[in-house]
Amino acid sequence: MSGGFFGAFRCCKGGIDTIQTGAEGIPTKNVRLFSYNLLRSATGNFHPTSRIGGGGYGVVYKGVLKDGTQLAIKCLSAESKQGTDEFLTEINMISNIRHPNLVEFIGCCVEGDHRILVYEYLENNSLANALLGSKSKHVALDWPTRAAICLGDFGLAKLFPDNVTHLSTRVAGTVGYLAPEYALLGQLTKKADVYSFGVLMLEIISGRSSSKSAFGEELMVLVEWTWKLREEKRLLEIVDPELTAYPKGEVLRFIKVALFCTQGSAHQRPTMRQVVEMLSKEVHLNESALTEPRIYRGHSSKQLGGASTEESSSSQAEKRKQPCITHATAE
Repeated sequence: MSGGFFGAFRCCKGGIDTIQTGAEGIPTKNVRLFSYNLLRSATGNFHPTSRIGGGGYGVVYKGVLKDGTQLAIKCLSAESKQGTDEFLTEINMISNIRHPNLVEFIGCCVEGDHRILVYEYLENNSLANALLGSKSKHVALDWPTRAAICLGDFGLAKLFPDNVTHLSTRVAGTVGYLAPEYALLGQLTKKADVYSFGVLMLEIISGRSSSKSAFGEELMVLVEWTWKLREEKRLLEIVDPELTAYPKGEVLRFIKVALFCTQGSAHQRPTMRQVVEMLSKEVHLNESALTEPRIYRGHSSKQLGGASTEESSSSQAEKRKQPCITHATAE
């Protein structure tokens, strides 16, 4: 494959591909480097009919190579782009991850200003379509399936060591999903991932989209509505009406874990390891340590309950000292 890049080029040392970005090259083990022309050809010049998805991060196209191999080609938006060195460092981390619940990462393109990720193409329905899509794409998911999805989504998180405290991948998300500290300050940490995971859990449990403000008499996003129901001791009302049979105790625990994940202060959220324990075991949740979520709206964040960050800081600091799990025995 031709490696003529604008500003970066590929060479090979002992079978390991390397991107040359200056005086030194960055090894890209287990990563296939695609030329822009190859991906353009595979997608019919990125034709609109090849488009299969998109969002703030960019656009995803279905591509077909000359040998018939089908690919999912994600073209990152301008807001998502990084320098070549930073981009490839993260690519190397992603390339080492293999998990049955994750779409396989195949390679990338870093030609000129282009930042493109290439994944295996799956014909199966997406989770978003299964839960929130049109009737033709909607799939009825029972509780065991939803619980398994919640636990399976942590496949990636469990592969990162706990001492990794900062993930610098650029993402551009949607109101309702972003942790406030990332949306406002650009601080993307594993605790921001925990926040987004908590929101995803609420979507899986409720069958509702977090990005749509349509809950209750007031226009609230999903996290707000869930907290309101908790305050009114009506938490099970969040459960998807399609779920006619489910273990109430387990479902309540999952909802409460989601609320622990979406607390306003990143320091008060559990670690990913703790979340896995809270979901997979009937541990006792220390609800006295649970604090209100904070919601990102456009260019500001809202603390629920009407309290400002300053007004609630002392009480939150006290709760921060309390663990979210008091002991690991059955309730």
